[in-house]
Amino acid sequence: MDPLGKNSTTISRKNFVHSCAIGVLALASGSWTSCLSLKNAIGKHGKGPASLKISLDQNWLFGGKFNPASLDPFFDDSEFSQINLPHCVADLSWQDWKPEAWQDVWGYRRHFTLPNELKNMRVLLHFDGVMVGAAPSINGHILPPHLGGYLPFQYEITDWLKNEGNVLAVAVDSRWSNVPPEGSPLGAKRIDYLEAGGIHRSVRLEVVPQIYISDVFAKPVQVLEANRRIEVTCSVNAGLLPNKPVRIQVEMKQGDHVISSSQQTFSIEKTGQLEVSLSLTNLKDITLWDINNPHLYDIITTLFIEGKPLHDYQNRIGLRDARFKLDGFFLNGHRLQLFGLNRHEIFPYVGFAMPERVMRRDVEILRHEFNCNIVRCSHYPQNEAFLNACDEQGLMVWEEVPGFQYLGDEPWKELMLRDVKDMIVRDRNHPSVIIWGTRANESQNAPELYQKTKALAKSLDNSRPSSGSMAPWSRKNWEREWDEDVFAFDDYHADKDGSVGLEEPIKGFPYLFTEAVGQFNYKNGTFDSIYRRAAETVVQQQQAIRHAQAHSKAAANPRNCGLIGWCAFEYASLINPYRGVKYPGVADIFRIPKLGASFYQTQRDPKSGPVISPNFYWDFGPKSPKGPGKNVAIFSNCDQLKLFINGRHHSILHPDSKNFPNLMHPPFFTDLEIDNGASHPELRIDGYIGDILLLSRSFSSNPEKDQFLVAADDKELIGNGSDATRVVFRITDKFGAPRPFAGGKVVLKIDGPGTIVGDNPFDLEESGGVGAVWVKTIKGSFGRISLQATHSSLGNKHLEIFVQKEKK
Repeated sequence: MDPLGKNSTTISRKNFVHSCAIGVLALASGSWTSCLSLKNAIGKHGKGPASLKISLDQNWLFGGKFNPASLDPFFDDSEFSQINLPHCVADLSWQDWKPEAWQDVWGYRRHFTLPNELKNMRVLLHFDGVMVGAAPSINGHILPPHLGGYLPFQYEITDWLKNEGNVLAVAVDSRWSNVPPEGSPLGAKRIDYLEAGGIHRSVRLEVVPQIYISDVFAKPVQVLEANRRIEVTCSVNAGLLPNKPVRIQVEMKQGDHVISSSQQTFSIEKTGQLEVSLSLTNLKDITLWDINNPHLYDIITTLFIEGKPLHDYQNRIGLRDARFKLDGFFLNGHRLQLFGLNRHEIFPYVGFAMPERVMRRDVEILRHEFNCNIVRCSHYPQNEAFLNACDEQGLMVWEEVPGFQYLGDEPWKELMLRDVKDMIVRDRNHPSVIIWGTRANESQNAPELYQKTKALAKSLDNSRPSSGSMAPWSRKNWEREWDEDVFAFDDYHADKDGSVGLEEPIKGFPYLFTEAVGQFNYKNGTFDSIYRRAAETVVQQQQAIRHAQAHSKAAANPRNCGLIGWCAFEYASLINPYRGVKYPGVADIFRIPKLGASFYQTQRDPKSGPVISPNFYWDFGPKSPKGPGKNVAIFSNCDQLKLFINGRHHSILHPDSKNFPNLMHPPFFTDLEIDNGASHPELRIDGYIGDILLLSRSFSSNPEKDQFLVAADDKELIGNGSDATRVVFRITDKFGAPRPFAGGKVVLKIDGPGTIVGDNPFDLEESGGVGAVWVKTIKGSFGRISLQATHSSLGNKHLEIFVQKEKK
C-alpha cells in the first residue's frame, strides 16, 4: 500500500489532502516557538489601521521527508532543522541537478504565538508560492490543499487559532503533478526548466478587522487625454453585518499631498464579498510612468463606519498608455521598439528560493547593464519583488501563466483558468506589466480553452491586451476572429545565408517576436549551440552576433513591435543541456555576462556612459594560439574605434551599418589574427565620438600577470536569516578583462553572522574561470561578515559585509 502515492507520477488534489491527513498521532510538543511582535508588522497606515502583515519567513522547522504525524500540533519536532524562508528542499550544486533530489513530499512546521493586541481580529494565512503542492494545517485542522507553484494562495484561520502555542504544519509535495506547467506523463523532461521544490517564497499572516478591504484595482483610463481618470474597484469582505452605513474613501497621493479623492457610502446587507466602484478625476499635472522616468503614485483606500476609519489598504500605480498597434508599440503616444530578453527565475544552488534583494538585482542587470526596456517572465508568473523593481526601474513586463507546450485534461485546464485569474488579480496594479500571456507557452491551438482564458482576462482587466507565444505547431487551426490581441511568435529559423531569419508579420495583428536565437543552430537547424563560457571561443562569439542580427531584422519592419531574445540567464534543464544546465543565456547562471552580452551592454546612449565590449578574449593560449581571429566583432556605443597593439597603431574602425542597419549601435569588425602571440602583446581600444576620446580599454595576453578578483553586490545586509548577496570571483588579466579557460579551485572561509550558499570549494574549470556563491545572513546575528577567498595559485582576497538590524 502506498498511502502518499509516492510511486505515482501525478496526484490529484483529493488524494493529496487525504494523504496528508493520514496517521496524525499525539506525540510530544515541539519547543521552537516564537511570539510574533507587532514591531515586525509590514504596511503603511493611512487614516485607519492598515492590515498588519506579519512575516512568518523566520523560525521554520524542516523535517525532510514528510511524516504524516507531523501535522499533529503535539508532534515532537525537536530533531527538525531550523531554517528560514525562502527555502529549497534539496541540497543542490550549480549543475547536474536531478529531479529525484526534490520529487517527494516534505514536512515543514512553524510555531508562533499571536500578540494579545490582536484578539477579536480576523487572521489570514498567506503563501506567496510553494513548489508544487501544499497541504497546510493549523493546530491540527487540515486546510484545503493547493496545487501550483507560482501564484499566491490564502486561508482564513481565525477560528482555529489559540491564545498561544499555535502550530502551522505544511506538507509540501514537490512531485510531478497534474497542474500547469506539469502533467505530462513524460515527467520533468517534458518542460524546458527544472522546478526544485520547497516553500520558495514568503509566508505571512495578515491581521484585519471583521470588515476589511481585501483588494483594490486602480485602473488608469484615457491617460493621454485631459479627462483622464482612475477607475477604482474595491473589494470588501464582511465577516459580520454592521447595520450602519459604510463609507469608502479613495485618495491618490504623492507623498503627503492628496492629488485626487473620491468617496461613496453604501450598505452591507449580507456577509461575504462585495465590490464598490469609484472614480478619481481632476488629474491635472500628472507625471506619466515611462521607462526613463518610472513615476509612481500611492492609492490609499479607507473604510469608514460611522465616520471612524476602520481599515485602510495601500497600493501603488503608475499612469501610462501602452498600446500594441499595427505599426508598432507605443508608450504614452510615442513609438518605442521593444528590446528585451526572456528571464527564468532559476538560480544556482537553491532553484527559485532567493530573497527579495536577489530578485531585484536581476532587474538592475536587465535594465541598466543589458539596456532592455522589456522582459518576458518565462514561462510563469514571477516573484512580486521582481515586478516591484520593474515598476521602480522602468522595465516593462510580459507576464504569462505557467505552461510549456503541453495541455492537460479538464482538471488541468481548470487550474490554468484559476492561474489566469490569480495572476491578473495579483499583478494588475503594476504599471510595468503591459500584456498578459493567457496561453501556455508554445502549446497547440485549443480554441475553446483560449477563448475562455482571453474572456477571463478581459473581465478582470480590460486595460491590457492578451496574447500567448506561438510556435509553428501552435498556428494549426488558428482562428483569426477570436484569437489574441497581439500575435506573438517564437521564431527559430535561418535565412538562406545562415543568418538569423524572422518571418513577416501576420496581417491584421500587432506583431511581436517573443523568442529568437536561444541555442538554435542556424547552420543545421537543431538546438545544439551550447554557449558555455568554457566552450570553444568561436562558438561563444556567435551568440552576440545572432542577437544583434535578430534585433536589427526585427527593427527593419515598422510592423514589428519588437523582439524579446532568448534569453537573459542560463538555467537548469533536461532539454538540450550540458550537465543539467541549458546555455542560451547571454549571462551565465550566476548572472555574470558572457560574450553574448556584449551586444546588449552597448545599446544605450553614450551620454549614459560609453561602453567598449569586445566579442572575443584577448588570449593566445592553446585554444586560440593566433588570438581572436579574423573578422571579429567589437561592440561599442562610440562612433569610432582606434586599435593599438603594443602601443602601435593597428586600425581605425567604424560601425557596420550596412549589415546591421537598424541597431542603435552596430558592431565594429576587425582582423586580429596574429602570428606572434607568444610575445604576449597588449591591445588598447580607444573609443571616440567625433574627435572626443570617451573611453580607453586595455587588454593583456600575458597570463603571468593575471589576477584573482572577488566582489560582493552589496556591502550591507539585514540580519533576518533570509537576506543574501552574491559574491563573484573571477580570473582576469592585469586590466580586469576576462581570462578565458582559467582553472583552479577557490576555497571560501567565512567568519561572522553569515553562511555560504554554494559550492565550497568551487572548481573554476567547468565555469570558464568565473563563479559565484551567495552569502546569507543568520537570523538575529549582526555585525561584520569576513569572507576570505583563496585561489589555488593566485592567492587570496578578503572582503567584508556588514549585517544590520532590520529598520522598523
